[in-house]
Amino acid sequence: MTDQKTAQVSASQKDSLGASILESDQESQQTQGYDNGTFQVKEGHEYYRPIDSYEGMHRWDPGFEWTEEEEKNIVRKIDARVLTFACVTFFALQLDRGNISQALASTFLEDLGMTSNDYNLGQTIFLVCFLLAEMPSQLISKRLGPDRWIPIQMVVWSIIAACQAFLKGRGSFLATRALLGLLEGGFIPDTVLFLSFFYKSNELPKRLACFWISDTLTGIIGAFLAFGFLHIKNADGTGAWRYLFAFEGLITGLVGIIAVFWMPASPVQTKGGLRGKDGWFTEHEEKIIVNRVIRDDPSKGTMHNRQAVTPKLLWQSLQDYHMWPIYILGVIWLIPSTPATNYLTLQLKEVGFGTFETNLLTIPAAVVSIVTLITITWIAERTNQRLLSGAAVEVWNLALLIALEVLPAKALPWPRFAILTLLVGTPSIHPVLVALTSRNAGSVRTRTIATALYNMSVQISAIASANVYQTDDKPYYKRGNKILIALAVISLFLFVGSKFYYDWCNKRNAEKWNAMTSEQREDYLRETPIMNNKRLDFRFSQ
Repeated sequence: MTDQKTAQVSASQKDSLGASILESDQESQQTQGYDNGTFQVKEGHEYYRPIDSYEGMHRWDPGFEWTEEEEKNIVRKIDARVLTFACVTFFALQLDRGNISQALASTFLEDLGMTSNDYNLGQTIFLVCFLLAEMPSQLISKRLGPDRWIPIQMVVWSIIAACQAFLKGRGSFLATRALLGLLEGGFIPDTVLFLSFFYKSNELPKRLACFWISDTLTGIIGAFLAFGFLHIKNADGTGAWRYLFAFEGLITGLVGIIAVFWMPASPVQTKGGLRGKDGWFTEHEEKIIVNRVIRDDPSKGTMHNRQAVTPKLLWQSLQDYHMWPIYILGVIWLIPSTPATNYLTLQLKEVGFGTFETNLLTIPAAVVSIVTLITITWIAERTNQRLLSGAAVEVWNLALLIALEVLPAKALPWPRFAILTLLVGTPSIHPVLVALTSRNAGSVRTRTIATALYNMSVQISAIASANVYQTDDKPYYKRGNKILIALAVISLFLFVGSKFYYDWCNKRNAEKWNAMTSEQREDYLRETPIMNNKRLDFRFSQ
């Protein structure tokens, strides 16, 4: 930054296009060192030129300058138009996949002649299909563009969601669970890919935190919606949940139709639809967006937004062992708190709370979740200790699970409610890990695949979580809680181990890179044109 508080590119900075030059979030500026998840090179900016087919190539200019205030204004505009709508679409997703929990507080299981084990099977089928859809959906999104694929997904799954109002029994329940899983599976990585077009690496975690806050807010809004819809009953007092599914499916469908005309293909392709004939950004603003994103992460210019990932590139991305620690964490870190989330309404009913009390009592957990998510994201980014922050989350889980385990069976329902509320409100490290996946990928094709793989690992976690609590272990699930305590301990050690692994990789690469002369670095860049996280000039975020 200059004395005039500008984000201009000086003569010396023009040779630093591989580093994070322009920091728009001033409060979280970092010294570019071992922990920024990007390329550290300060020579040879000609090796970071985007490919000719890159959609923003006509706006790329290595000598282009802009002020800090201009960049802040553009980020605010992106937040208002891109991030806000992304949160709305996530609200629609969670509304349709989360209302099954609210239906449980009604006569859902009794009307369909099912048990909680049937519910577990349905959730397992949903999650398996969700998992299987992740990679194909991400590949389709990379080929068609997330601006096309996301609205298609939403409209189709909203129809299936609304059709749940006509369920007749176990078979139709399992079938709709499978279809919803297949249609909703790729939404989250597709949306993360879309957001990466607009934001720099240090900006993404905060935006993803907002993204997941909208998920939690859906729980609050959904609880109030459920409170209203579940009062609409058939003459015999049954079927209130059918109205819940029908109306919430309709809401999602409307959001999907709006998405068709709202989501742009890229920052330089915003004209038309509900965005207006002149688009969202001026030419000057488009140049700022393109150049700030490319200078932050040059790898984003190596593929265009509708370029498919070939089988060869897919295989190379799957072999990227540097990403494996994050995938392993995705499999396990959520399990300790997820069963409590899935079974919150059932457990509250089993300890004596009524249907409507139960739905309203889920709201405090959602509020706690929002507060802790914001807090842990801020701490993780502020301290540059993302993985150690994840370890702290597991300490939180351990304390609550042990308290739940030792709580007497005949204790009053309110202490159990308090512990469950805090456990369901566990600080979510999810936005931080998703951003970490994006940062550490090192290339667009790896980022595309890695985001899907991380989310697939999370779905494996969800599948396991759906089967920890069993019918023969209710109402206090003592056996299940012992399993969760053990998994929390394992997860804690995995977070710490991953931190040390990335730290070791960075130190090893830094030693080799710093030992080179300027000429040797130029030769290395010339001979190693493909940008990925195995290059010596790359530093992992951890």
